[in-house]
Amino acid sequence: MTRTGFVVANLFRKKTRTILTVLSVIMAFLLFGLLQSLSHIFDAGADFVGATRLMTQARVSFTQPLPLSMVPKLEAVPGVARVAYSQWFGGVWQSNTQVFTFAVDPLRYHDVYPEWVMPEQQWQTFAGTRTAMVAGKQLADKYGWKIGQKIPLSSSIYPQKNGSKSWAFDLVGIYDGKDENWKKQTNVVFINHDYFDEANLFGKGRTNFYILKLAEGSNAEAISKTIDATFENSPDETKTQTEKDFNLSFLKQIGDIGLIVRWILFAVFFTLLLVVGNTMAQSVRERVPELAVLKTLGFSDGSVLSFVLAEALSLCLAGGLIGLVFATLLGAMVEKATGGQFQLRVDTFVWSIGIATILVMSVAVGLLPALRAQRLKIVDALAGR
Repeated sequence: MTRTGFVVANLFRKKTRTILTVLSVIMAFLLFGLLQSLSHIFDAGADFVGATRLMTQARVSFTQPLPLSMVPKLEAVPGVARVAYSQWFGGVWQSNTQVFTFAVDPLRYHDVYPEWVMPEQQWQTFAGTRTAMVAGKQLADKYGWKIGQKIPLSSSIYPQKNGSKSWAFDLVGIYDGKDENWKKQTNVVFINHDYFDEANLFGKGRTNFYILKLAEGSNAEAISKTIDATFENSPDETKTQTEKDFNLSFLKQIGDIGLIVRWILFAVFFTLLLVVGNTMAQSVRERVPELAVLKTLGFSDGSVLSFVLAEALSLCLAGGLIGLVFATLLGAMVEKATGGQFQLRVDTFVWSIGIATILVMSVAVGLLPALRAQRLKIVDALAGR
């Protein structure tokens, strides 16, 4: 029997115990892959490289509205080619189905987001009809919506002036994406901001955030600083960032995601160390006489130490790699299911940290049992002492 075969045979002496331990490692590294990917996304710094659009929101939170009177001031900033604005509506379809719904100026939004593809006539109808709405192709296909239908939506945030939370909109267009990546994101509804602004209970002339299309060759970071400096010490201080950073800050409203993830991972791996460490300690304890026989046959203390460490590494490596593979596949499924809105990618960075963690954990759970096996006295072991 080869040394590798010997290690594998020892691992499967207690098949049930080994399988359950491997499953524990798989689940731990599945969580590790997904959560580490999430943490990496949220911990990344602002990146203005290659940005063609910026998002401007209130400095405190995007939930704090900004006045529409800011539009000409933003358009006057050098490097800003076009300004659109968007208001979160909080749409609900039927009883409790959440629908991403934003109130926008149709023509401004069309100029800023040429990635959304829809016949020009439908864009004009959207702009000219007060109660108009357009829906993404994915959403329209999912609910069977057709152009010409009146679509009832409720708002969990904005009632109408009569107190009713029920709204009705005329579906005048269905938009698609310019390529496969944008097609995955066609799960949003847009309604006419003028109608929303007039009909909602909480007043007029406000919006949640601005989208700034930059002129070609503009310095996104410099423009961002200029905008925020313009409104500094005013009643409407701003925070300007890239689309990616804005989307992340949207999710960060629920708390410090990075800190939450780190504490979850700590709890998971502390428990895993106890489980795998107990498995290795019990395995070595059961084989004390056999280890003594190995030494009697001429295997050195170092060889016995390496056998036990190899078992720990095999156990952690098998479960860890399978868990990371599952995390990669599940992350891709999440990205597809959300239409690319949530890109949970288990990339090379996460894999490298995962493999390093496997190696560290292998040493942590295998070192003490391996040292015990190395220091084993042949006479004491065979005598059962």
